[in-house]
Amino acid sequence: MVEDHTVTFDDCWNRIGVRGDSSCERLVDYVRCLNCPVFEAAAAKLLERPIPLVDLSQHESRVPAHPQRDDRQGASESFLVFRIGGEWLALPTPIFKRIVQTRPIHTLPHRQHRAVLGVVNVQGDLLVCLSLAHLLDFEADAPTSDDKARHDLPRLLVVSRAEEHAVLPVDQVDGVHRIAVASFGPPPATLSHAAAAHTRAVAPWRGMTVGLLDADALFNTLNRSLG
Repeated sequence: MVEDHTVTFDDCWNRIGVRGDSSCERLVDYVRCLNCPVFEAAAAKLLERPIPLVDLSQHESRVPAHPQRDDRQGASESFLVFRIGGEWLALPTPIFKRIVQTRPIHTLPHRQHRAVLGVVNVQGDLLVCLSLAHLLDFEADAPTSDDKARHDLPRLLVVSRAEEHAVLPVDQVDGVHRIAVASFGPPPATLSHAAAAHTRAVAPWRGMTVGLLDADALFNTLNRSLG
């Protein structure tokens, strides 16, 4: 038995947004539906829906007695790809709770790690705000004229592991992409020690290289920095 937890909303981005006829007047200000607060609110509504109750006994017969060997050539993983300065980075999609507009960051006294910027109020919760640029020890370059021409808007990424939560400021969110496991390569030797410790792999992406970050290493460092 499956309990119905259907969430309804107006998917205007498919009608009048970039996936529709682009007639939405908000596109003048936000350029892409991903940057629009209407899209943000719909995404939050989906993420906060209750988990459906499923009777797993109805699915047992579908599980093969001897699962087939995973074909690594065809395997892929889902990542959210984003930019900080001139660096393209990615983290596993399941750790993301929501993407929100930038808001004031309240500094913390006596912080032990320069990567901890302070706390941010997200829907009534005060969450630790962490600078990936400081954590990975690279310079967050100022946006170029090309970046400004694309009207990319900074965002705050809310991530979670079990009961641990954090906010990551980024300069641009490109979206969710599946990246082939076969394309993963080792981090280059030129990375700083901090970056290498938090980078799981690198992968080619749109003619560039994206750094695939290790979510567990990220949260472990956050916990140490707050200790």
